[in-house]
Amino acid sequence: MNDRKNTAFGWILGSGIVALGLWIISSNYFDEERPEEMGYAIAGAEEAGGGETAGPDLGTLLASGSVEAGEKIFAKCTACHTANQGGANGIGPNLFGVLGKPVGSHVAGFAYSPALSGHGGEWNWETMDAWLTSPKKFASGTKMSFAGLSKPEDRANVMLYLESNGGAPAKPAPAAPAAEETAAADGATGEAEAAPAPAE
Repeated sequence: MNDRKNTAFGWILGSGIVALGLWIISSNYFDEERPEEMGYAIAGAEEAGGGETAGPDLGTLLASGSVEAGEKIFAKCTACHTANQGGANGIGPNLFGVLGKPVGSHVAGFAYSPALSGHGGEWNWETMDAWLTSPKKFASGTKMSFAGLSKPEDRANVMLYLESNGGAPAKPAPAAPAAEETAAADGATGEAEAAPAPAE
């Protein structure tokens, strides 16, 4: 009986030694170097997109936005905030009339994080857009744990909802069509006119 155990342990030990030897040989044969940059480059992604895709400007988004859509999106915020006049502070402050007020101090007596109360400026359309995009980027060290709204349309709709609850400063005007597009169209027309007629 003792011989069988020794034989079994011998086979197990021998298999382990063979496996270790094969691993050492294969790791020397298939030498892997860690790349300087991890991941794979996707050909054409930078050229086609040019980095970030440029969408409509804030003025255009606000002009085409909807208070009703903003109210639906703001439902996520009601776990911590209220937006009605005289509403109670929750985990976050009441947001009635926040647009146009100083950043980090529009509700007296609320304990804002030092990162937000020391930020300075006022809640205008641009600062609110930056805040709703990423609170942590806007005021690093803020107590607000919300990740932000990635869609520009959602941010514009929420801002319109906040405007309907307490007013706001004047909205930015929608941007005119890009001057480059107009110049390119004019240049193409001019080239067609300037091209000589083919000789017959």
